[in-house]
Amino acid sequence: MRLPPVNPYFAVVIGVISISTSAIFVKLAENAPAAIIANYRLLFAVLLMTPVILLKYRHEFRMIQKRDWILSTFAGIFLAFHFIFWFESLNYTSVASSVVLVSLQPIFAFLGTYLFFKERFSPGAIISMIIALLGSFIISWGDFQISGVALFGDILALLGAIMVTAYFLMGQSVRKRLSLMTYTFVVYGISSLTLIFYNIVLQNPFTGYSSNHWLLFLALAIIPTFLGHTLFNWALKWLSTSTISMGVILEPIGASILAYFILGEKITWSQWLGGTIVVFGLFLFVLSTTRKANVTISHKS
Repeated sequence: MRLPPVNPYFAVVIGVISISTSAIFVKLAENAPAAIIANYRLLFAVLLMTPVILLKYRHEFRMIQKRDWILSTFAGIFLAFHFIFWFESLNYTSVASSVVLVSLQPIFAFLGTYLFFKERFSPGAIISMIIALLGSFIISWGDFQISGVALFGDILALLGAIMVTAYFLMGQSVRKRLSLMTYTFVVYGISSLTLIFYNIVLQNPFTGYSSNHWLLFLALAIIPTFLGHTLFNWALKWLSTSTISMGVILEPIGASILAYFILGEKITWSQWLGGTIVVFGLFLFVLSTTRKANVTISHKS
């Protein structure tokens, strides 16, 4: 295998920084409804992908079967509600709590594979799941001591983690038959249409936002969506899935640091303790559940 043009570990570092900006951009886009922020993030991503799809991947649409369209539709709907719940949670709780709790997605994913595909867990995976869930309980308990509103935000973040898990479970078989670009384009497109319908029902305004808002919507479509996860998937050619997954797990740390310096958010003792325990548990979980199969990195952030 030829040497990569850029050190893949450097690409992972840039990817972690990029996905860590997601919650920050959402917080900065205050006064815009969560569903509108999610809508434009995905819509702009689809528009940016369209020229590449038309030039290089349009032939793959003939390969998409009826069953694939059905699964992709459900995957897109679940992805839309992942963003709705997660972005809405940031209106009630801190970046640190929200991002840590959303990062529990790998735990919910393996619980889902156990329920639907009867996949067995190793003792190490079970122990690491308990550790991560203990950390999430500490965060939620600490937020509840602050206010019930913060706890409500934590619950929304957990619902966001469940929704993105359902998105992965619905789309994993389709992803094996299509390229990453085509599958992402289809799911993002369906998700964007879902959000448009959702915003129409709620009568959320599609226009009337400041130039700063539009720049933030575009930044969400480019930096965490493309620059973050594109680099992760590129690095998979040279690095193991577990290495990339551990990079993704560092998102809560990166987001918390950015929130401290950009938003002035202070981290409470329960967030420090609980967040550290969650990240440690997720690291152990990744080590315990590493598979040699080729896995696509999460598009949730």
